[in-house]
Amino acid sequence: MSSTTRPIKRALVSVFHKEGIEVLAQAFVSAGTEVVSTGSTAKKLAELGVNVTPVEQVTGFPECLDGRVKTLDPHIHAGILADMTNPDHAEQLEKFGIKPFDLVVVNLYPFADTVRSGANEADTIEKIDIGGPSMVRGAAKNSATVAIVTDPADYALVAERVENGNGFTLEERRYLAAKAFAHTAAYDATIIEWARKQWPKPESFALASETQDETPIDEQLFPPTFTETWDRTHVLRYGENPYQQAALYLDPLNQHGFAHAEQLGGKPMSYNNYVDADAAWRAVWDFAPSIAVAVVKHNNPCGLALGATVAEAHKKAHACDPMSAYGGVIAANSTVTLEMAEGVRPIFTEVIVAPDYEPAALELLRTKKKNLRILKVSEPPRAKRQIRQIDGGLLVQSTDLINAVGDDPNAWKLVSGEPADDKTIQDLVFAWRAIRCVKSNAILVAHDQATVGIGMGQVNRVDSCNLAVERANTLADGANRTKGSVAASDAFFPFADGAEILINAGVRAIVQPGGSIRDEEVFEAARKANVTMYVTGTRHFFH
Repeated sequence: MSSTTRPIKRALVSVFHKEGIEVLAQAFVSAGTEVVSTGSTAKKLAELGVNVTPVEQVTGFPECLDGRVKTLDPHIHAGILADMTNPDHAEQLEKFGIKPFDLVVVNLYPFADTVRSGANEADTIEKIDIGGPSMVRGAAKNSATVAIVTDPADYALVAERVENGNGFTLEERRYLAAKAFAHTAAYDATIIEWARKQWPKPESFALASETQDETPIDEQLFPPTFTETWDRTHVLRYGENPYQQAALYLDPLNQHGFAHAEQLGGKPMSYNNYVDADAAWRAVWDFAPSIAVAVVKHNNPCGLALGATVAEAHKKAHACDPMSAYGGVIAANSTVTLEMAEGVRPIFTEVIVAPDYEPAALELLRTKKKNLRILKVSEPPRAKRQIRQIDGGLLVQSTDLINAVGDDPNAWKLVSGEPADDKTIQDLVFAWRAIRCVKSNAILVAHDQATVGIGMGQVNRVDSCNLAVERANTLADGANRTKGSVAASDAFFPFADGAEILINAGVRAIVQPGGSIRDEEVFEAARKANVTMYVTGTRHFFH
């Protein structure tokens, strides 16, 4: 050990969660460590044989305000904050009759647990810890001479250092301090997230700020500082590629959503599995309450369909591109039936995700497809915001949902051909909703409320049109699946050439946002072919 090592002669212990404290108690007894403690922690340590000094004996003041004030006293905080390498600090402690602490062990009130339990506002407020974070931050600031421990995983090492009399080196104390600052920062971020939702900006403040801000913004979604926190829950085998590290983090206030999926069978989830399955899960819920199934590969759908049953929807979705479905992800927004499971059985699939499974379906998938990752997610997607990291910052946007004015077919403008009949409108609505989940530039060909050809991720719309037509027809055993179908484009056609590819392939109706400076050229190409075309005034880029 280096000369910066400081033995642990006096400790302050105040923990809400008592798990693992036995190992510390044993070390304190063995080493004869002087221990100051609070309330229930003091009682627990005493039961374990530790000679505990209650904190009120140190402060000379009883716990008050229903426990809100216990440790907020100079006799405690001076003992935490005194840098004992500073002679002046040591002299002041001597003057005031205060003893320094060498170790502070604290964990905080369970704020996130309280929120998740559905507790009312008053009970939640009472679980906002004040004294605990103050002790943690004080000890972390004074890591020159104090070791701060907030993680029960460190208890065994602390016990060893207490018993052998070595304590911690400065380097080790600095590391523990960094962990402690991260702990209180995450705790505060959780409180901020809850408070922002519970206590939004009053109308009086909103009115006052309207004159100052040129572009009003929803501060619930876009706060002035981004202070939310996530807890690491799973270390994944690797990231997108084997040489990349990866982990899954969860929002401590939220126990719902795809990230909390219950895995019912199969191998552990990978980074790419999560990305693809999340995309598929979100895609099928764009169609609720209709029964929908999506097949996704590399974050793009290779099949998406509606059906009277979930088995029918899966059969239609798979038929769009059986080649690409190999090694894909399947999502359903309805309970997976035995009939659907029988349809999935012969197909190599990485992940299946659904709100539930019939017992017979689950048994079949577990026994006949042992490597298949089977996920159960009880609730549809609810995220109102999307976050993407860029070098040095974050891009944050509201989630693209099918809820704009232009997503309603009653708001569409007919610019070419005859008004579509009911069946064609159904297919156009399906295509328009399905295009939301296809990477731009996106073109989607559909028939009978199922995709038959998808062109995605191309750098120009002509290539996407060619790809959609090619996939529709070369994967269909010689059938022409574009003839008589409908098509959707996620953004306007900049020239008529893209639309002409679809028209020449036999598409009978097209829905697209419009808005190009050459709109009339595009409309005229459709008119010449007597093809029905609607414009929505809304686009659905997906980068």
